[in-house]
Amino acid sequence: MLDIRIKTVCILLLLFLPLHRSHAQGTVPTFTRVIGGNSYTLAGRNPANSGTTTIPTVLVPIHLTFEGSKPAQMDATADVPRILKSPIFTRFAFAPGNKTQYADGLLRSTFPSDAGGHTYLGKPEIKPISITIPGGYGYILRSKKTGTTFAVVDVVFLEKQIFQQIPRQDGKLIIAVTHNTTYYTDSDATVCCSWGMHGVDAATGNSFVLGSYLHAAPAIVEDRDIQPLTQQLAEFINDPLHDPQTYFRTATASGNFFPAWLRPEVDGGCAGSGIGSNYFLLEPTDTNPTNSFPVSAPFSARTAGFTYHLANVATLHWYAGTAAAAAHSFSFPDSHALSEPAQPCPDRRLRAATNTEPTVVPTPTAESTNGHSLIGYWTGSRFGGGAAFSLRDVSPQWDIVIVAFAPPDPNAPEGTLSFSPPVGITSNQLKADIAYLKGQGKKVMLSLGGGGKYFKLDDPHDIPNFVSSLTSIISEYGFDGVDIDFESPSLVLASGDTDFKHPTTPSVVNLISGLRQLHDHFGPTFMISLVPEGTQIPGGYPSYGGQFGSYLPLVEGLRDILSFVDVQDYNTPPLQGLDGEIYQSHSINYHAAMTELLLRGFNVGGNPQEFFPGLPANKVAVGFLTGYTTPEVVSQSMSYIITGKAPAGATYKLHSRGGYPDMIGAMFWTIDADRHDNYKYSNLIGPQLHNYPKIK
Repeated sequence: MLDIRIKTVCILLLLFLPLHRSHAQGTVPTFTRVIGGNSYTLAGRNPANSGTTTIPTVLVPIHLTFEGSKPAQMDATADVPRILKSPIFTRFAFAPGNKTQYADGLLRSTFPSDAGGHTYLGKPEIKPISITIPGGYGYILRSKKTGTTFAVVDVVFLEKQIFQQIPRQDGKLIIAVTHNTTYYTDSDATVCCSWGMHGVDAATGNSFVLGSYLHAAPAIVEDRDIQPLTQQLAEFINDPLHDPQTYFRTATASGNFFPAWLRPEVDGGCAGSGIGSNYFLLEPTDTNPTNSFPVSAPFSARTAGFTYHLANVATLHWYAGTAAAAAHSFSFPDSHALSEPAQPCPDRRLRAATNTEPTVVPTPTAESTNGHSLIGYWTGSRFGGGAAFSLRDVSPQWDIVIVAFAPPDPNAPEGTLSFSPPVGITSNQLKADIAYLKGQGKKVMLSLGGGGKYFKLDDPHDIPNFVSSLTSIISEYGFDGVDIDFESPSLVLASGDTDFKHPTTPSVVNLISGLRQLHDHFGPTFMISLVPEGTQIPGGYPSYGGQFGSYLPLVEGLRDILSFVDVQDYNTPPLQGLDGEIYQSHSINYHAAMTELLLRGFNVGGNPQEFFPGLPANKVAVGFLTGYTTPEVVSQSMSYIITGKAPAGATYKLHSRGGYPDMIGAMFWTIDADRHDNYKYSNLIGPQLHNYPKIK
């Protein structure tokens, strides 16, 4: 439920790997240069030294087979001829009268006044390999309209599989390539999407680049042919000792380190402290929103009768923040792509000090309810410091307020959850505020788990701990029910668990049992809601296993007592709708397509023998993230889904022409952020929902 960037921080801190490895130096030649008073390591030959260094190269086209997927094959073998004729291995005139390869051109552009040392990639050995992707580690999507296929794969799993087949190659660079594939990070498909990895493999010490060749990719993918490969190759040249399993750089980490820099011309957010952004290795030239594909204006190079698209990348001078100088470029191959050096991230405390209280008032709520609800998560945080934001002060537009979170208690027996009010709010204050909201006809629920909080209920003997701890909390504070926000890796299907109607994963089976016991204890008015990530319900359409479809057994096992389900339409990779087309998050098409999967049902894992029946509309809401999408997109999406009237530009066609007038409404993470943003979501979406005809 957390903002994906915050969620990623929580997960990766838990999985942070040691920085010092026996193979930290890699297998290719490197040199060091001082820029702005700091020393950096690059791959190849120092351009200050005349002569040529040729790096022996092994090109590894990967044939991927996806278990349980139709289609099930993705093979990069046919892409090899194009790659060999591209500027990666052949010479192109990046500057008039100076033909060279892409990597050498990057080094020469970075140090243009040097004597003339060159770094070339040698004619590669071709070593094809085959890798099987089990359920839970990736899936294939196919566009019904164009017939093009696209894969989404766990990049950590893939790296391990590659180097189980490719032993240490002393002195060589491994360039591994997949076909039409994007990757997710940290074995969590909600942390998506990147075009690859690079650096030093921990197991073998091999220097490597992993990227994808894009051939006739779906329309949602704007990058083309060797753009992904050149992006990762450039980042490798600029940071050959990068540890691909380490996402947070420190001064003692492997690889090059810089002051944290801001992403230019995107969202102004802090993106990284190394080459490329921390999570997805995105270039400063990439202009994509979170969870979209890396998108940047390519540099076109026509050679061997084919126009190649090359990534425009930042040079070391950009990252180092050195003052502009006529002899230095901040980007390559297009020196105009970045016109000024990196801007440092401002101190968080200074940024917080600039935040203020709302300058507008919340819109009053309608006197009568119609069954449509504005649902939001409250954390009690006060942007910019100061006193905590009390529950009593939430906008009256919110109908269901979900208090976040009740995390696992690390000091108690397994299965025990704990809860305490936010800092600055006492237990008695929170109890009084809950009673106050309930007196106004609102519902107040307690969310369990949260992003980055690992919870397990593997042993049935721990169910009483789960039930008793929650019974005590709910009774003490007066909550109306519980919201289930157990994200990956807390809720992952075990190997061999293939039937969502009869799950065998212990944590899933025991959670269903515990929730039913809670409901029995508190009675029929007790509310239970599920807030799965996109992978955990819609992700079960292309593939079932692991994190994909992990909430389907919960929905099936609790169907008769569920209050509502609201899928997070932001923590999600690209997925497929019932129309057979591929959609990215943050669009009207995506919200309509993913919501209709839940409303109408789908073949689980594409298997027509395993159909997941949809939920009634009065048990379905749509989950949004404040700041990730605009209020206008939310408004148009909700209008389309509820009324069936398609806004301009919508291409996904609802199966129900009249829409779903009984659908509950919209959920937001968070009420706090909406308040800080002057109620720009609740003041628009609340009245919209409350003015629809009453749910039957």
